[in-house]
Amino acid sequence: MITVSEKAKEHIIKLMEEQNTPSTEFNLRIGVKGGGCSGFSYLMEFDNETSEKDEIIKIDENLSVVMEKKFLVYLFGTELTYSDGLNGKGFEWINPQATRVCGCGESFAI
Repeated sequence: MITVSEKAKEHIIKLMEEQNTPSTEFNLRIGVKGGGCSGFSYLMEFDNETSEKDEIIKIDENLSVVMEKKFLVYLFGTELTYSDGLNGKGFEWINPQATRVCGCGESFAI
């Protein structure tokens, strides 16, 4: 459904520790909002609440990803990766649902 690369997982857990939001108590919440140069933008934050509207994806014993079920149509099959190469650092979304992606990778169209 949604996957997180090992490098992205390690970086997420490190960020959670730095922000005093331990992965044992908080989840990575992802989603989509309207905007960006291609129509939709990705959302990512740490959250410690869930509801019946949420899909919970257990990545491993150290990390769970949470998103509202309505976002599945936009994010199904997406992989969250992390790059620290010469062309820049940051999270990258590899989304097979996207028909167009902006140059910076922050927004997409379906």
